[in-house]
Amino acid sequence: MDKRLIAFMLISLAILQGYFLLLSWWQGPPPEQPAAVAKVAEGEQKPDEKAEPAPVADAAGEAADAATTPATPIPAAVEAAAEPADDEQPATKLPEQWVTLGSADPNGAYRLLVTLTNRGAALARAELSSLQFRDLEDRTGYLGHLMPEGDIDGRGCRVRVVGAGTPAALAGLQAGDLIVEIAGSKIDGRVRYEEALARTEPGQQIEIKILRDNAPQTLNATLIRRPLEVIRPEGADPLSMLATLAVFDKDELKAEEAEFAGVELLNATWTVKSSDESHVSFSHLAKGLEFIKTYRLVKAAEDLAEGPGYNLTFEIEIRNTDAAAHKVAYRLDGPNGLPDEGWWYATKIGRDWGGAGMRDIVVTLWQNGRLYPSMVTCRAIAKGDLGSPWRDQPFGYLAVDAQYFSAALFPLKPEPGSVWCETAQPIRVGPVPDEKAQWNRTNTSFRLQSTTHELAPQAGMKQVFTLFAGPKQRDVLESYDVGNSYTLSDLVYFGWFGWVSRPMLRILHFFHDYVTFGNYGLAIVLLTVLVRSGMFPLSRKQAVSAQKMQLLQPELKKIQEKYKNNTEAKTKATQELFAKHNYNPLGGCLLVFIQLPIFVGLYRSLAVNVDLRQAPLISENVRWASNLAAPDMLFRWSDYMPQFVIGYLGPYFNLLPVITIALFLWQQKMFMPPATDEQTRMQMKIMQYMMVFMGVMFFKVPSGLCIYFISSSLWGIAERKLLPKTMKPATAPAAVESKSDYNSGANGSGGTRRNKQRDKR
Repeated sequence: MDKRLIAFMLISLAILQGYFLLLSWWQGPPPEQPAAVAKVAEGEQKPDEKAEPAPVADAAGEAADAATTPATPIPAAVEAAAEPADDEQPATKLPEQWVTLGSADPNGAYRLLVTLTNRGAALARAELSSLQFRDLEDRTGYLGHLMPEGDIDGRGCRVRVVGAGTPAALAGLQAGDLIVEIAGSKIDGRVRYEEALARTEPGQQIEIKILRDNAPQTLNATLIRRPLEVIRPEGADPLSMLATLAVFDKDELKAEEAEFAGVELLNATWTVKSSDESHVSFSHLAKGLEFIKTYRLVKAAEDLAEGPGYNLTFEIEIRNTDAAAHKVAYRLDGPNGLPDEGWWYATKIGRDWGGAGMRDIVVTLWQNGRLYPSMVTCRAIAKGDLGSPWRDQPFGYLAVDAQYFSAALFPLKPEPGSVWCETAQPIRVGPVPDEKAQWNRTNTSFRLQSTTHELAPQAGMKQVFTLFAGPKQRDVLESYDVGNSYTLSDLVYFGWFGWVSRPMLRILHFFHDYVTFGNYGLAIVLLTVLVRSGMFPLSRKQAVSAQKMQLLQPELKKIQEKYKNNTEAKTKATQELFAKHNYNPLGGCLLVFIQLPIFVGLYRSLAVNVDLRQAPLISENVRWASNLAAPDMLFRWSDYMPQFVIGYLGPYFNLLPVITIALFLWQQKMFMPPATDEQTRMQMKIMQYMMVFMGVMFFKVPSGLCIYFISSSLWGIAERKLLPKTMKPATAPAAVESKSDYNSGANGSGGTRRNKQRDKR
């Protein structure tokens, strides 16, 4: 038996290792970045701006278009406004300028604080103002993204932009201020500035010393917890919503090319034509064409819990200021830099047989009057497996889809089923992570190329889009009309077990809203009680079966010994014993099969429902189990644990999975019948080892799921302990022998002779 156990463990480890080797082989090596693209992606950065990405797109792929308005002459007033004044500085020599829209105030009129730059007229960052959506991984104090620039003399750090509603704005900081000291730390550049803030905490009050017009001032700011950024700069990756010329007369931009020679739309600084708290408009001249990009931030509804508000209206316009007609088309790269929080434990649900990544591309195509969603995973994009571009097809929307948040782009057009772009394709933004385990967090986006339009002199074309950047809450997504009464609700996907997940979520939200006073941990416990109460008749039947099995064990042992060499007689005698006492050996499995959809449904709920993200078990002030959609993370052990352990189990020690497995083992020891022979003892050992193995596999499951397991296990233990005995040992059944043994037996009439001797006794 010991040899069998050792063989079983070795085979299990070999299968597991083989799986990871197969996965590694399947992923393949990361594709090389095209030389032309890599060169453009490097950009031209100042030495003190290394942390800011160069706003250029990266990967291969072609693009698509939006709803098009017919080419119309430009009114004279507009034409005059489009012409730069004689003393106007050329757009390519303009200094970099930052603009913010909206506010970070959670009680304000906006749900987003959006930061844009005139370099490429790009969208740099979109932060959520709601207190429900805070950064889970960065717990340092948040002052605001000031886009600081080191002073040339090393005297401090220059503030370039201040977003409304941020602690910086509330403290009175302004663009142009020179920060010389923060919380007692001298600031001589951007690095010192970031180091000083890294030592702060949310809620901390700090003193900021600045120079404004060379006059010293002291400001006081109260830091807050960092808001979640749905769109953000990521390393040296390009920014979002970058556009360039794709077709100019007979020339067409190749997939591996960044821009036409002489066209600087990606890296050049555009002119800010107009801006206020809700809109900004940029313009730039190239090849006799004026390009205009306008962003308009939508105000939230009065009830912040419903209706749209997580979106920008994005307009792109091309005007022909030349004396000759031109054929033009543009290329547009979508949003990127979506959250990849929890990439080492999160499980995102794929729409196909394969798994999903943290930033996948979802496209919906109009077919027969309805939308059909499809997904390209970021892991496939990391491998370069982009497939053929979607060409001349009517799109509903294109989205970069994270676990709980999405950034989706769809056109505003009168006919939803009409073709609004020539080509579209997923793209990789920036390099592929070096470690294969991190390929599921590859930064991705999509690229559109518009249809070609012939613009007469002084004529133009304009296309308008809605850019959604927010949480995947069903009520919110359903407020965005893509066309024909279809919405963005397809972004919430539960998989095959949606029929279980949806009603469970409704019940969970009911408990959360009306019973547990806003605690999802208690709501999960109540949901467990409700589920186990509903299954009480089945669990009682299972308990009765377990009791019968314990009482039948002595008779089963006698049958095992008696028919040691006669398998057929042993099976028949066992069946007759079970039938006599109305025992179904499969009865104990019924409860497991019924609980399986509930378990999977709850697991999918935790993996999809954004309301469970950031929901604490106890309080937000307690770091342990502060996010029920993630492992509980009792303490970090990555500093002293081997790397292979961290690779399998993650950088944190999680307590709740250990408690869960301990309860499983306790249940097994309490309620499993005692072993009758070496074979059953071996089976029990294997079951114990499998429990431990399952603990390793489930070490990174969400803490909310562990709470369900723990509550269910405690309920089961209490149910067994409190359930009255249905059979007493005194009434234990006698052994039942097969009829064939009574008449014949192995020794002729020996069976009958033994029966007579037993009767005399």
